Amino acid sequence: MKKFLYLIGISLFAVSLLSGQEKPTAFINAKIIPVVGQSIEQGTLLVQNGRITAIGDARTVRLSSDVITVDLSGKVIMPGLVDSHSHIGEGAGADGSSPIQPEVRLLDSLNVRASGIQRAQAGGITTVNVMPGSGHLNSGQTLYLKLRDNANTIDDLLIFDKNGNYAGGIKFANGTNSLRSGSSNFPGTRAKSAALVREQFIKAQDYREKIRRAGNDKSKLPPRDLAMEALVEVLDGKRVVHFHTHRHDDIITVLRLQKEFGFKVVLQHVSEAWKVADEIAKAKVPSSVILIDSPGGKLEAVDVSYTNGAALEKAGALVGFHTDDYITDSRFFLRSAGLAVRAGMSREKALYGMTMANAIMLDLQTRIGSLETGKDADFIVLSGDPLSVYTHVLQTYIEGKKVFDRTDPKDLLIATGGYGASRDREIHIDCFDGDLGGQN
Repeated sequence: MKKFLYLIGISLFAVSLLSGQEKPTAFINAKIIPVVGQSIEQGTLLVQNGRITAIGDARTVRLSSDVITVDLSGKVIMPGLVDSHSHIGEGAGADGSSPIQPEVRLLDSLNVRASGIQRAQAGGITTVNVMPGSGHLNSGQTLYLKLRDNANTIDDLLIFDKNGNYAGGIKFANGTNSLRSGSSNFPGTRAKSAALVREQFIKAQDYREKIRRAGNDKSKLPPRDLAMEALVEVLDGKRVVHFHTHRHDDIITVLRLQKEFGFKVVLQHVSEAWKVADEIAKAKVPSSVILIDSPGGKLEAVDVSYTNGAALEKAGALVGFHTDDYITDSRFFLRSAGLAVRAGMSREKALYGMTMANAIMLDLQTRIGSLETGKDADFIVLSGDPLSVYTHVLQTYIEGKKVFDRTDPKDLLIATGGYGASRDREIHIDCFDGDLGGQN
């Protein structure tokens, strides 16, 4: 798909990308923001076989004779952005049959050719937690994806752990989204919502105990229950709960449930986090905040504040950001950090919240979130300071391979919008298609 090299690149660099980074590539002379550790004003980032093999001052890092160099003077390199809550890929979760459906997998309904994936690349996003909707108390299992280029099936985007299992969490919600007055299945009040969730976790505890007691005697095993299996994974800490919650009372309800059942949880949205920041920090629960820079929203988010990031940082809680794409367009994700800093959050923690904090929330901190030797070579090249509204994402790399290049006319169209930009997978530039080898 990529047909044009970045202007400062060289032809040998393209060869290295096509050969899967068999030769080391050094990105030199850029300001490097590793997120963990001090910024390097004139740095070198050395990449080979999809991993970072060295990082340091350009004047001290030694390069072998076979290294391909890319001069990024005047540019900024930072880790690829991690979006801890997105809806790109047109996926769907639970249906209207019941309010709690943990057996449902987003894996079975995501379109890897959706244009939203390329929009996220254009915004510098390299890893996402793609979620089903929040119209249920539990709408199913989420997916942690690397936004690799030219995916043919969902398997091409999955992240696998050392045991060969694909990475993902599970989506819960409270507040108004899951309330349906008059429905025989869905709750009509917040209190009933919490009661239904508690009831299912108690069932999962019983299911787990029956399996434990059965031991090696298969005849004593309970009938297989996919919903209970998923919730047992939650109870055992193998699957993180991503909990949609806005009001301060709903946030406290989540903390109460977490304490009662001991599951790992990430608070998502937390519009009123500033009201209960100390309680969140005391519970040692991370929060993924959304900062909406346009009017609108829902009634329960009426007290949302740009100071959420600052309040959580001051309280000592781990805080990250998310797009909830389309709520915030993935192309403008970096804006969230800028708005948080403007409202009092420190620059360092805001950038940490776009990268490393979110990696921790997804249990992927050993692979992504910072520029460190041995980690995946997921990084972005910026035209200037990451918090400036004048800065553009110039290039996005995932595992050492370039997936977005602003000098490519098709990628530029994705980045800036316009006719043909939303077409899935193969975008059209109308009369210019012929010049690019496409169809008129």
